[in-house]
Amino acid sequence: MFKKILIANRGEIALRIIRTCKEMGIKTVSVYSTADKESLHVRFADEAVCIGPPPSTHSYLSIPSIMAAAEITNSDAIHPGYGFLAENAEFAEICRDYEIKFIGPTAEMINAMGDKITAKETIKKAGVPVIPGSEGLLPDVETAKRTANEIGYPVMMKATAGGGGRGMRVVWSEDEVEENWNSAKQESKAAFANDGLYMEKFVEDPRHVEIQVAGDQYGKVIHLSERDCSIQRRHQKLLEESPSPFVDEKLREEMGQAAIAAAAAINYEGMGTVEFLVDKHKKFYFMEMNTRIQVEHPVTEEVMNFDLIREQINIAAGVPLSGRSFYPQGHAIECRINAEDPYQNWRPSPGLITELHTSKGHGVRVDTHVFSGYTVPPYYDSLIAKVIVKAANREEAIAKMRRALEEFIVSGISTTIPFHLQLLSNEDFISGNFTTSFVDDMDL
Repeated sequence: MFKKILIANRGEIALRIIRTCKEMGIKTVSVYSTADKESLHVRFADEAVCIGPPPSTHSYLSIPSIMAAAEITNSDAIHPGYGFLAENAEFAEICRDYEIKFIGPTAEMINAMGDKITAKETIKKAGVPVIPGSEGLLPDVETAKRTANEIGYPVMMKATAGGGGRGMRVVWSEDEVEENWNSAKQESKAAFANDGLYMEKFVEDPRHVEIQVAGDQYGKVIHLSERDCSIQRRHQKLLEESPSPFVDEKLREEMGQAAIAAAAAINYEGMGTVEFLVDKHKKFYFMEMNTRIQVEHPVTEEVMNFDLIREQINIAAGVPLSGRSFYPQGHAIECRINAEDPYQNWRPSPGLITELHTSKGHGVRVDTHVFSGYTVPPYYDSLIAKVIVKAANREEAIAKMRRALEEFIVSGISTTIPFHLQLLSNEDFISGNFTTSFVDDMDL
């Protein structure tokens, strides 16, 4: 087992990893930018190293700075969390070269799933259902028009290096192709320095359902049921739950086995998530695989009564996967509390938190790195907390979450709490009648 783990991240996920490391008797090292010197992940680690100024390119994305911090603290492993360098193959390879264990998959595995075209071809060979689409990248707009006619409108243009909804366009007819082609390429090049586009059939009335998978160093792969992530805005998730109100036993088994096949196709090692679009007829299609721990992993932890970070560390240390069987018990919901004003077009709201009271009570968990007197910096993701509840069933979980959010007090900045309370009182949401466009169609 590792003696000391450096956490190459910040905020709530860094603190989450520190907690499990302490329970496992592993020393921890936090890295931080000058903007994060007061953050709780800095305070609660055994050691902390400042790695640069606020911009992430000069701190949390600076591989030389992070590797230097690992070297001077004699860390024997690095946990990347999510975001930043978590799916950076070069970083994973450098860690291997320096004989520091990267707690995640190898560079080869990251590359196999990081490029959407490569991933799709790998998945198809494994027999996993994929959305009908172009064979590889589209070389020009005329090919895009011809491909769209073959697939049938509506279609979705996608950036091969994309993520977070950037470089994506829905096209409903041929006369919209050229305009969307040009704007998608420009956005993709600006965001990812790669303007390659491919095309897929646009799935109408879709659900976004993902399967948590884990693979050890000995070829064993398991799945830990599903999470429904359909409540999202511009492809950014806002609320997640497990199990999905839309998934039945038959679909859960089929998706679970497909996710295992996808991970096994690249001999996957570590925690990962296979994401699917599910249409109204309960047909599912592979979207992508995230080769890291997810923001929403706590909902799986709650319904499985299982510490995913502990298992992730064990896998990296060469411990075989647990032999226990996994089946969701009860219902869990996670609400992401962001420093944004949902009623002002989701305007970011960094600044000083003058008062903070977090939710408590049976079945309520709050993952956060902020406190009263903390200043939310404007440089990073707006997530300040995650409220996770668990109850016997979905109806009770919704009621518990409403209660928890009503007593969650944040003063000094705007947050997404009012939006979540509105959502949790919406009859369509309560009845489970929603798709990925639900939030965009809400009257805010």
